[in-house]
Amino acid sequence: MKQSGILSAALAAAPVSASAALLTGEPGAMPVNTGTATENLYTKIGVRPLINARGTFTIITGSQSLPEVKQAMFEASHHYVHLDELMPAVGAEIASHMGAPSAIVTVGCEAAIALATVACICGTDPELSQSLPYKKKRSQVIIPKHSRNPYDFGVRMSGPEIVEVESDDELRSKINEKTAMIYILSGPRAFEEPLSIKTICAIAKEKGIPVFVDAAAEEPLVPNIHLAAGATFVAYSGGKCMRGPQTAGVLLGPKDLCAAAFWNAAPHHNWGRALKVGKEEAMGMLAAVRAWYKRDHEAEQHQWLEWDKYIAETVKGIPTVTTEIRMPSADLSNRAPTLQIRWDGAKVGITGTELVEKLDKGTPRILVDGGRGRRPEMMESSIGIMPYMMQPGDYKTVADTIAKYLRNPGHYDNPPVYTGPLANLAGSWNATINYSRGVGLQQLELSQDGDALSGTQKGEVYNSQLKGKVVADHATLSGTMQVSGTEVPYTFTGVVAGNTFAGDVKLGEYGTATFKAVRA
Repeated sequence: MKQSGILSAALAAAPVSASAALLTGEPGAMPVNTGTATENLYTKIGVRPLINARGTFTIITGSQSLPEVKQAMFEASHHYVHLDELMPAVGAEIASHMGAPSAIVTVGCEAAIALATVACICGTDPELSQSLPYKKKRSQVIIPKHSRNPYDFGVRMSGPEIVEVESDDELRSKINEKTAMIYILSGPRAFEEPLSIKTICAIAKEKGIPVFVDAAAEEPLVPNIHLAAGATFVAYSGGKCMRGPQTAGVLLGPKDLCAAAFWNAAPHHNWGRALKVGKEEAMGMLAAVRAWYKRDHEAEQHQWLEWDKYIAETVKGIPTVTTEIRMPSADLSNRAPTLQIRWDGAKVGITGTELVEKLDKGTPRILVDGGRGRRPEMMESSIGIMPYMMQPGDYKTVADTIAKYLRNPGHYDNPPVYTGPLANLAGSWNATINYSRGVGLQQLELSQDGDALSGTQKGEVYNSQLKGKVVADHATLSGTMQVSGTEVPYTFTGVVAGNTFAGDVKLGEYGTATFKAVRA
């Protein structure tokens, strides 16, 4: 029994020692990617990876992080640090590389927009931060009309009133004691408009109002062109051209306002507690910034151009196919030579939209830019290739797959042709829209001239103008609701049966729904 007790104690100690060894957190070798194109951690859960010939879109997971970024994130995961010490240290080095007074890492550029807005609204006053979004002393943000866009939702998140302006005189008149910040979306237009970045910054400086420039997809030049123009803040996405962590961004600005932005974010229990940056993202972003200013950008552009030329050469000789390479413009966003492939869908046997779908559903799965052509009335077809985020070797796969489908497209039928008496949709309709979650009640006020439809869509909050067509008892109506900063498309396609019109609704990026409209 004594002997068995000793053995039991030894056995009991063994797993404890093993566990202790695991918990020491000693850095090991860099993890190895054991997956293949056809079998990997995504395919094992039923998700199909893709070849990205479209660009740095978040919906398809942006860019592929650099090896230096992966290494930094892996090493960062082996240690604990204090975030209030990490962020100033990381921000100081990022700022020194990017030519700014100060910087912080954020969870993407949208978070940088949101945190800069809140920093300008409440600073580091805990009462004002805790009372957001209900109470605020500075309750307005000015946005030039040419800068309204879907991403200014980052401004709207904390609830300020959005004030649109179109001229320098209007800007001067709208600035008041409630103005917290001015937001500008960067791009060639923002420099060419009469109400340009320089003009806005000059007026804002007179009034003591901070100016935020959203340069999410731009290349971060040094000296920084926006800070040189007088901007207070500039923000970049980390997961686009810099190829950092997909869930990271950089906010550049003065030390006090950058500190206020971080103070309002996690780990602090303020308005931005949900906007958490982990140690891995912070160090990964720093690695991406360091690498950006060492990378051979001219060589990258040359490589992308050669990939475009290879794809163009591969599809050469297919009847009616023509190609065009468009070199990067003055726009600092998405700077890469792009390839346009055009053809006559009637002669080749496939339209651009059909080819896009075929590439998406095929193996390998490939996503390309655009897709034009609709049968039977618009057979002039095209697709675009953006080489920006393709990996070495992808260009050959893309070239061979597109050429294969253009040479052997398979068979496609024209849409069905409906016959019968023309339905009458003129009048008022009460429409019930069943979204995937929730029900919307709208009114459709329609006029009809032969087979042409027009009218007004009256939504629960917004309205739009509708246009459409009737073919026998089938009708299609399309409209675009102009909402704050962006738009929501509605396309109703359905069947008319007396006083009922029912079918499907396509909402662009917002998904699909079904509807039933009853004549009022």
